[in-house]
Amino acid sequence: MAKKAVLIVLDSVGIGAAPDAAAFGDEGSDTLGHVLQFHDFSLPNLRRMGLFNIQGTSFYDPVPSPAAAYGKGRELSRGKDTTTGHWEMAGVPLDRPFPTYPDGFPADVMEAFEAAIGTKTLGNTVASGTQIIEELGDEHVKTGYPIVYTSADSVFQVAAHEEIIPLERLYKICQTARNMMVGDHAVGRVIARPFTGTSGHYTRTANRRDFSLNPPGPTVLDELHRAGYTTVGVGKIGDIFNRRGLDEDLHAKGNPACMAACLARLETLEEGFIFVNLVDYDMLYGHRRDPMGYGRALEAFDAWLPGLENLLGGGLFIVTADHGCDPTFRGTDHTREYTPILAQGGGLMPSNLGVRSSFSDIAATILDYFAVPVTTMGTSFYQK
Repeated sequence: MAKKAVLIVLDSVGIGAAPDAAAFGDEGSDTLGHVLQFHDFSLPNLRRMGLFNIQGTSFYDPVPSPAAAYGKGRELSRGKDTTTGHWEMAGVPLDRPFPTYPDGFPADVMEAFEAAIGTKTLGNTVASGTQIIEELGDEHVKTGYPIVYTSADSVFQVAAHEEIIPLERLYKICQTARNMMVGDHAVGRVIARPFTGTSGHYTRTANRRDFSLNPPGPTVLDELHRAGYTTVGVGKIGDIFNRRGLDEDLHAKGNPACMAACLARLETLEEGFIFVNLVDYDMLYGHRRDPMGYGRALEAFDAWLPGLENLLGGGLFIVTADHGCDPTFRGTDHTREYTPILAQGGGLMPSNLGVRSSFSDIAATILDYFAVPVTTMGTSFYQK
């Protein structure tokens, strides 16, 4: 029987502060719990699967017979960013965190970068993406200098107006930064952040592009690809893994487009694995502190789930997250939280998975389902 599996990452949908959250300044964060407290959102399909059966959550309200195996993941790596979370769930925990720059990038780094791209830059500070373009957008338009900024995450971000610095040039600038940010300055991601609009009305566009490092070890994508299974990335997945181990990179933008691309590809997939990132929870609602938008996006995903189940037939699908980004919490950054794990189909028996000691258990489970030797980190919870 042909095997199909889908792994869906609800980007930033954490389910409560991790035990070491205080070390990250995130004690008291609870992304999903606080969103559900903000408004009575309806998530019947996630409830049916067992989301509200996950013990130790603020929204614990169990159903008698959940349809899925359910539990929560605790991140082993010392980070709370997209790359770290995705690499670990793909089987590669990091033994040291990516570098961060709370005071901006060192002068020698910026001087070398400006010399390489042939222009001065603006910013070099810690800021939110919407804030920085409002503060420096006019000066950028006047001078043509790209805006460089970072956050609490390990990112080197370059913002530019699409009419001032065309997309292809912006992407080349970011590729230059990626080539330079190695060794001690090997940030997790260099991110192109294009925007449009006029003074006082600048808006980021969907033409963002991430430039990542290669994972330092074999991932679930590498192993399935090597075993001859078709591997498909949807949304940011290709960027996060530098397209390694992927047969297809469907670079859809935004939750609705990514969900549509997943179903469209699943209709024609004979056998293989689809890895999906749904970024809007993080990008549009978490960082921008919009709990109502966050909840509405969760309701849209919940309503979409039966269509996935029908297309998959008896295949395996797993729903999880990579970190938190509590829209009711202080600041605008990611939060160090547990993540949900809901796994259904593929012969997997519904059960309480408890607290998993690493996101890598997801990779091990997927490989186990495909009967591919588990060479990644992690302990499989696949039991028929």
